[in-house]
Amino acid sequence: MTAITDAYFTSLIQRLGELRETLAEPMSKAAAVICKAARADHRVYIFGTGHSHMLAEEVHYRAGGVAITIPILVGSAMLHEGAVISSVYERTEGLVRPVMERYRMEKGDVLIIASNSGVNAAPTEAADYGREIGATIIAVTSLAYSAAIANGRRRLADLADIVLDNGLPPGDAVIDLPGSGLKVGPVSTAIGVTVLNAIFAEVAAELSKSGEAPVYLSANMPGAKDINQRLVTKYRPRNPHL
Repeated sequence: MTAITDAYFTSLIQRLGELRETLAEPMSKAAAVICKAARADHRVYIFGTGHSHMLAEEVHYRAGGVAITIPILVGSAMLHEGAVISSVYERTEGLVRPVMERYRMEKGDVLIIASNSGVNAAPTEAADYGREIGATIIAVTSLAYSAAIANGRRRLADLADIVLDNGLPPGDAVIDLPGSGLKVGPVSTAIGVTVLNAIFAEVAAELSKSGEAPVYLSANMPGAKDINQRLVTKYRPRNPHL
């Protein structure tokens, strides 16, 4: 292992260890809110633009995942339809609401919004919409990053009911590239998916205490076909991505 590779692993592991302590309370609150929503047959929507959209896909229809999740996927705000234009999209006001209105979000649902910088129009307007509907807003963001670049703009963290601060510095990358003045090794995705998977694991554990938790099995596991089909049949009416 080279020095750079070792430094990246060390930084990521150290940061995850620290977040296990600093996020213990907000993660517990997030799990409790999601459990309450699940028991009332509500849904959990996940939204992010750019690379943050991967957090929405991470918890959608995957082995070991909870079936109440619904990703809000906007092709033009992701990367595969044009990475450059996606950056323009997420900064342009007024584009998110029509997308949010396509989804059947209801009062009592939960809306998780992932935005490392936390100041662009897309995540803040998504939070506005969720609050109007009566959803609980959970933000996955960097407080340090948004504080450094806000310059008077609204911050996602200020619009959320629960804030999961990933503790990352402005710019995301954490490893200095010797002799260049550049940084490499972004970690927001790795940290974000770890935090969300931990929360949903807690949710599943709590739901299983009072009945069968709605958890998908890997398609290659015994009994998966029947279990997964029952979950898809139940949750597809409100999930356009099943």
